[in-house]
Amino acid sequence: MTVLARSTPSAARALGILLQRRRTSAATALLGAVLIASLAGAMCIGSVSIPLAEVWGILHAQLRGVESASSAADTAIVWKIRLPRAVLGAVVGAGLAVCGMAMQAMVRNELADPFLLGINSGASTGAAAAILFGVGAGLGAIALPGSAFVGALAAGVLAFVIAHTAGRLTSTRLLLAGITVGYLLTAATSFLVFAAGSAEGARSVMFWLLGSLSLAAWDGLLVAALVVVASTTVLFTLAGRRFDALAIGDETMMGLGLSPQRLRVILLVLVSLCVGVLVSVAGSIGFVGLVVPHLARRMVGAAHSRAFPVAALLGAVLLVWADVLARNVLAPQELPIGIVTAVIGAPFLIALIARTRSVA
Repeated sequence: MTVLARSTPSAARALGILLQRRRTSAATALLGAVLIASLAGAMCIGSVSIPLAEVWGILHAQLRGVESASSAADTAIVWKIRLPRAVLGAVVGAGLAVCGMAMQAMVRNELADPFLLGINSGASTGAAAAILFGVGAGLGAIALPGSAFVGALAAGVLAFVIAHTAGRLTSTRLLLAGITVGYLLTAATSFLVFAAGSAEGARSVMFWLLGSLSLAAWDGLLVAALVVVASTTVLFTLAGRRFDALAIGDETMMGLGLSPQRLRVILLVLVSLCVGVLVSVAGSIGFVGLVVPHLARRMVGAAHSRAFPVAALLGAVLLVWADVLARNVLAPQELPIGIVTAVIGAPFLIALIARTRSVA
């Protein structure tokens, strides 16, 4: 009886772990199928509707390097416009979602998102400088994304320096430093817009501030995809007890013989790099990194090793369909995708605040 009594909790725990793994595997497989279907649907839907069978025919012909049976116009729409946009949307959505989950663990705040460190404000400042004053004009086609990336990375570094010079790097200091940098660079962007005095330039900067996938191209897409895959891989290897312990508190992590300050530095660099690249190719897209991590944890639990892959897939699906809506709601005019994600994310944020207040 004693042996049975001792083994029962262990057996129950093992069963619980097995069920969680199966739940995570099922959710991952389902979301993977939904993502594939979403990419296919995104290539069919638009101002010009293209049947799914024709889309598959175009893709098959392009991959084989043979001439497609479809018209040249339909081939160009699918291969050069809609496919890069859909894939870029999936890459950006996955990257923002994973970075959002990392940020929430890093600062132990469930309302945190990837733009907490002012990275989006830095990217917007860099983009405004390129659009309004021709900064980096010698770089040609990569002048705009290159300037945005430099601005984003500089913002992350500045937030880190401010937080670190104030003392030991903690969640609170990093949070306050990021907010400070964000406000400072937002003011800098506004100053550049007014200093330029160009109505057309101001409209271009505003469109950039609200995000868009209209600049999707295979070259930029490849760079963004490589950065997201590399960042996600590193973050996933750091998940598990490190992230779980960091989310609980610094004392818990130090009790396990781990350094919370060192992990925050690594996360800061990774998130700054990843989000900087994503903002440089898609502009400032909010709410994805805030909303998706919560949905992922509701699906598979709070353990980061299970929630990371689910969050990546959820973010990819969300942004693919957000772009479809942005392209078609006011067609032929295109909405900035940030408006769509804000409409989706704002009610979720209100519900989250209400739940937090009721718990308190």
